[in-house]
Amino acid sequence: MTRELRRVTLLIFAMFAALLVSTTTIQYAQAGNLAADSRNVRTLYESYSTQRGPILVKGTPIASSVPSADNYKYLRSYADGPMYSAVTGFYPVNGEPTGLEYSMNAELSGTSSGQFFDRLKRLVTGQVPVGASVETTIDPVAQKAAWDALGSYTGSVIVTEPATGRIVAMVSKPGYDPNILAVHEGNKVDASYRALTSDPGSPLINRAISGNLNPPGSVFKLVVASAALESGRYTGDSELPNPGALTLPGTTAVVHNSDDGTCGSGATATIATALRLSCNIPFAELGMELGGGAIRAQAEKYGFNSTFTIPMTTAASVYPRVLDVPQTGLSAFGQGNDRVTPIQMAIVSSTIANGGMVMVPSVVESVTAPDLTPISGFNPATRGRAISEKTATALTRMMVDNVRDGAASNARIEGVAVAGKTGTAENGTTDPYTLWFTGFAPADNPRYAITVLVENGGGLGQTGYGNLVAAPIAKKVLEAVLKK
Repeated sequence: MTRELRRVTLLIFAMFAALLVSTTTIQYAQAGNLAADSRNVRTLYESYSTQRGPILVKGTPIASSVPSADNYKYLRSYADGPMYSAVTGFYPVNGEPTGLEYSMNAELSGTSSGQFFDRLKRLVTGQVPVGASVETTIDPVAQKAAWDALGSYTGSVIVTEPATGRIVAMVSKPGYDPNILAVHEGNKVDASYRALTSDPGSPLINRAISGNLNPPGSVFKLVVASAALESGRYTGDSELPNPGALTLPGTTAVVHNSDDGTCGSGATATIATALRLSCNIPFAELGMELGGGAIRAQAEKYGFNSTFTIPMTTAASVYPRVLDVPQTGLSAFGQGNDRVTPIQMAIVSSTIANGGMVMVPSVVESVTAPDLTPISGFNPATRGRAISEKTATALTRMMVDNVRDGAASNARIEGVAVAGKTGTAENGTTDPYTLWFTGFAPADNPRYAITVLVENGGGLGQTGYGNLVAAPIAKKVLEAVLKK
């Protein structure tokens, strides 16, 4: 073989090798990136050639695909868009979906493993591809009541079934209209998205499960009381010193009760009284006696420091892993670096209502193929036991007292025993408080657990408090769902 021929042969082999490497890279290594590239119009059009399945509430679509005259073939449409935005999320033409549109994308687009044979059948018969329908656990009465009761406040309401983990209402405000992000004009979608992301109210954040987490304030006392009762060293009648002010050990930081007085009139205060009147000093003392490790262990049994898949992934609520004694004292009444989501506090209340068992929360009831064949259904699942039945019973009794004649009295409902706890959390020297209510009803046969979060002090700065703002919201929602 001549030198020239050898050179040509080597050049051809090099060209084939380069072609092989490039095609392999394009078809495999870069396939995902290319498919997601917003400039890949062909792939984008193809994704809209499937009639995306609906998202349903009691059989009624809150998200559906309707025929479109343009190249996309189908337009995503949202009924009562703002009210359900925390559930559905949105499905844009030039970005990543959110909410159930994201977490259930494979089912809604018809590409899940459970829909393989349906895809195959439609391919053979030439039928138009259709995604599966996703039925949610949301109850329209509960959702509407939560949306209306929250009003113009910034915050969230979440309602669950304690015995099953079903989420029957999930509202986040301010909301947004997903329809403006589903139009087929990329420039309009971009403009709407920029407006929403620059809105100081952060409407795209689902405050029920994520966002900039808030300190829990006094609703966290339920976790500390749980740790105390579970230790076997305390009961609701256990007494703690009752000063009017408490200087945390080794610091100049002084803890006060909400009224700057003592927790009742005696020299000591019981755990039950401290919970009923929502006193900070006895809980700071109790927390320091228990230690941060015991509180953290109890918090983690409830789900703190971990995420839940509902199927959207929730942010992990935080109980700090390393605390000194004074930091533990602050953490015991929900201050310091404690941070929670409303769904986490709903899990705490639901667990107490459910006799101590933590149920895995879910917003999906079932998935059904276009031919009405069931693909999957809701099966209640437990995450494990957080507290004993005895502890759950004791906490329920204290929470009922809290509503009947304590710091959560504005959640009282005539003829119904409501168990509840309010919270008023500090965010800084001059920043507005974060306001909370968490509880369940009826206390003797719990059907619904509810958590209410109101940010920015409910517009009242540092004069608002949980019983004034959050408890009446919970009352309105519970009245609505209990009347059904």
